[in-house]
Amino acid sequence: MNAAPDPSPSPAHPSLADLLRAAGPPMARALPDFDPAAAPGTPGALLREWLEAALAAGVADPTAVVLSTVAPDGLPDARVLVLRGVDEEGAEWAFATDSGSPKGRHLAAVPGAAMTAYWPAQGRQIRVRGPVVTAPAERSRADFLGRSPAARIAALIGRQSEPMASPHEWTAEEENVRRTRGEDPRQVPPGHTVHLLRAATVEFWQGSADRRHRRLRYTRADDGWERTELWP
Repeated sequence: MNAAPDPSPSPAHPSLADLLRAAGPPMARALPDFDPAAAPGTPGALLREWLEAALAAGVADPTAVVLSTVAPDGLPDARVLVLRGVDEEGAEWAFATDSGSPKGRHLAAVPGAAMTAYWPAQGRQIRVRGPVVTAPAERSRADFLGRSPAARIAALIGRQSEPMASPHEWTAEEENVRRTRGEDPRQVPPGHTVHLLRAATVEFWQGSADRRHRRLRYTRADDGWERTELWP
């Protein structure tokens, strides 16, 4: 009689749990210091300090952020996109999407969102929450025309998140857009929209190998920002 196969993973095929354990504890390395008591009075000023440090340290894709919206079923939905701008005070965080995309439809129904950035090399996280408003049409147009040719073509193709039967469909649509946009090289998709997340709170989180993480939350007040240090 044949023996039943051993269901346990072999060393050559570790389980997901084994892979997670093999990754080791996060932030077990030297990380920057952060003193919330010495932080500037606005989140925009602290973002400038952290972004300058990230660029100096060679952090990859520091403008990549996770945007979380509310889907029609009431559950959160999240995806990575590019942070397009922040005002000097840190009150408005800009991002762009097509109004017909899932996130565009979510924001039309529930105009509020959360945004999260994480820079692993420095163990730093930034969280933003608040209502979302639409920027003026001129800003949306300028945002689109300022993008790379490849990004503009992708946006003109559209159909974001729709099912695609084959990569050949993309190729055909790309060729069509390249052929037709020569008639109007400054064409802007009608749904291209810059949104502004008007921060109600902005939290800066500095990880630490000893788990004594430092957290500072800015909360919008009538006369500016209130600062509160939080427990890890």
